[in-house]
Amino acid sequence: MSTRAVPVTHPMSITRPSVPRLGTGRRILRAAALAATLPYLTLKAAWLAGSRAGIPDGSILLSGGTALTVGNAVTLAMDACVILLVLVLTRPWGMRVPGPLLTLPVFVATGLLTPIVLGYPAQLLVKALGLGAGEAARAAREPFLDPWVFAVVYGGFIIQAIALAGLFVPYARERWGGRRPGAPGRPLPSPTGVVAGAAALAGAVAGAVQLYWAFGGTGWLPAERAAAYSAESGVVSGAHALCAFAAAAGALLLARGGRRAARWPLALAWTGGAAALSWGAWTLIAVLGVNLGEGEPSTAGFFLAYADQMITGLLTGAVLVGHFRARREG
Repeated sequence: MSTRAVPVTHPMSITRPSVPRLGTGRRILRAAALAATLPYLTLKAAWLAGSRAGIPDGSILLSGGTALTVGNAVTLAMDACVILLVLVLTRPWGMRVPGPLLTLPVFVATGLLTPIVLGYPAQLLVKALGLGAGEAARAAREPFLDPWVFAVVYGGFIIQAIALAGLFVPYARERWGGRRPGAPGRPLPSPTGVVAGAAALAGAVAGAVQLYWAFGGTGWLPAERAAAYSAESGVVSGAHALCAFAAAAGALLLARGGRRAARWPLALAWTGGAAALSWGAWTLIAVLGVNLGEGEPSTAGFFLAYADQMITGLLTGAVLVGHFRARREG
């Protein structure tokens, strides 16, 4: 028997994902994402310090008290997390971050940013076409923020969304590409199929309610919100309806499986489910008075509509987990 030493490969050298190679495009996206956080972080820090920048006289934000201070601190921390996400997606040590610690924040960020990406440009288009809020709708609105605040903040959010998507997709391909999460396959197990059916039903109801509000329906809406309806607010409800329907369709298609690649069903379930969960939960927090963004009395129907939206996101998330687990084991 030969006694010659045999080189041993360390197990981590086999399973460790490759270090991402940043080309010019990804460097630009990283810089854009980091720069896009500055307007929101600056405004939030200023408000926490007592500034009234961008807040008009009579705004509910001027009498927010402790709840508003807590809300500003939480949302400042949330946007600061974007900086951490960008570093995780572009630095070598980011490949060693446990998967759930990365995917959950990315899922939430996707959910919070997607309706803004869809809704705010649509609002600008509506205004450009002369279909903006009329005098009655403007008069029904309580003062909240100066218009320039929305332009600066939402513009930053849209840049963040595009940059994060452009960074996460190649990161996921480099780290998990061998597991082929978008590969075709057999239908998911029966329990997951039942969950997918429930997600589709809940998503269809949530989408129908939002679509009803988008076209001027006032049922279940608080009185002030119903009075302030315009095409501008309608397109926002339309964006939420689109996300709810996307979650429903994506959940069903993922559970069904099939020969075709699951990229589109996966994208629908991920984006739509994230938006339904994140905005459903966020609005419920506002309704319960933790966040003063709405500043208006709620109704039981309004509460239930967003509870259904949040449930849609939770169920779709469960289908996504089942899909990834099946592909990993398959």
